[in-house]
Amino acid sequence: MNTKVYRLSQIDEAAAAIRRGELVAFPTETVYGLGADATNEAAVKNVYLAKGRPSDNPLIVHVNSVKMVEQYAAEIPENARKLMAKFWPGSLTIILKVKKGAFSKTVTGGLSTVAFRFPDCQPTLDLIAKAGVPMVGPSANTSGKPSPTTAQHVYHDLNGKITGILDNGPTRVGVESTVLDMSTDTPVILRPGAVTKHDIESVIGSIDLNHHKVGKNETPKAPGMKYKHYAPSAQVYIVDEGTDWEQVAKWISEQPFDVGVMAEGRILKQLSLPMNAVQFSLGENVNDASARLFDGLRAFDDQHNVKAIVTQAFPAVDLGRAYMNRLNKSAGGVHFDPNQVK
Repeated sequence: MNTKVYRLSQIDEAAAAIRRGELVAFPTETVYGLGADATNEAAVKNVYLAKGRPSDNPLIVHVNSVKMVEQYAAEIPENARKLMAKFWPGSLTIILKVKKGAFSKTVTGGLSTVAFRFPDCQPTLDLIAKAGVPMVGPSANTSGKPSPTTAQHVYHDLNGKITGILDNGPTRVGVESTVLDMSTDTPVILRPGAVTKHDIESVIGSIDLNHHKVGKNETPKAPGMKYKHYAPSAQVYIVDEGTDWEQVAKWISEQPFDVGVMAEGRILKQLSLPMNAVQFSLGENVNDASARLFDGLRAFDDQHNVKAIVTQAFPAVDLGRAYMNRLNKSAGGVHFDPNQVK
């Protein structure tokens, strides 16, 4: 099977594939998702197979209206409705208790909750409307690899494994949505994203941040909580704030292989980088960096002599919290230290 890249004028064709139980990757404002009819268990199982995704990692269900959520959620708390009114469509996923039997265990991971998302991307909202069903939508990549922010990234990982990809160009935000658990007494952010803790608290008051580490035999309530994510082939090193980048450049010059360098344009312009340094600009600020992080990590995957990637850290506040969450996972928590890096 050769995966087809659908133009926006071919949404009807893509929707027909979804109705037939086939897999179609779709764009959002964050990353590309791998779409299947959330009510079709066989189709959802194929999502796991195409990605190589662990079966206890629950899926986010994408909708195009609050009315669609009402069909499947056991209840929608008043505070959840306030957040939907403020941030939907947008980069906020809300976990709610689900009606018994509304979705298969393949979607829920066997939990009594489901994560719902209303993406801010009109072509995908049209796709859901034309398919007439909610869609599961984990990131459309090989499990564990950096998330896809272009249709080309999806094609690289999943060509021949899925029916098609709806191409809407590069995504705007570049890191996955904020996941907020509203099924508990105190709402808690399980995954940071572009909708920040401050944003949410301005609408519903005090919430919590997740500090729970998911155990080996425990099913996570949201993606990204348990398994390794966002990792390219090369080892990623986080370059902390205050690090002397000239010291980084010196270390690079001593390596017998190429080293990827991901930093703001101003840093790259100031550095005297050696010949074995391969640059990728993260732009001018944390917003740019969040949009470009996965693209950069993927770019180095195609350069086989790049055996290490040094990447700029940002303050872990607001969108920076989401950026650092993804960077820490891609690096496995490894920070650059010239005295310890081999």
